[in-house]
Amino acid sequence: MPVRTSILTIIPVAFLMAGCQPASPPQLSAFRFDGCSCFPDGTASEPDLWKKHCLAHDHAYWLGGTRNERKMADLELRDGIRREGNPVIAQIAYAGVRIGGTPWLPTPWRWGFGWKQFPRGYREPSDEEKVQIERSMPEPGP
Repeated sequence: MPVRTSILTIIPVAFLMAGCQPASPPQLSAFRFDGCSCFPDGTASEPDLWKKHCLAHDHAYWLGGTRNERKMADLELRDGIRREGNPVIAQIAYAGVRIGGTPWLPTPWRWGFGWKQFPRGYREPSDEEKVQIERSMPEPGP
């Protein structure tokens, strides 16, 4: 019986100690852009017509943030495509990102996809994360 008692004591203590290990800080991966993910970058006659709006949208999604910041990024995408003269396509894109961009799905285009941890959810970056963001931002062009 003493061996069984020892094992029954050691196993829960080991699990508790494993949970007490300091968590490694979240890591931000390099920004990547694949165009308008799962959506055309433009029309047949102008194949990159709203690609610039998708770039800004993907950058916001890479960083993640609050629920309101996601809503604003999605509205900016919709409005950018609408300004290009495509109100119906703008609304379809908006519906797609509202449904498919949730941070709770393990998709490569989810809100906050740049952070290696999953799920990240909606939240402001910590001070430590802000330092990573600053280091990861591309240098301004000439």
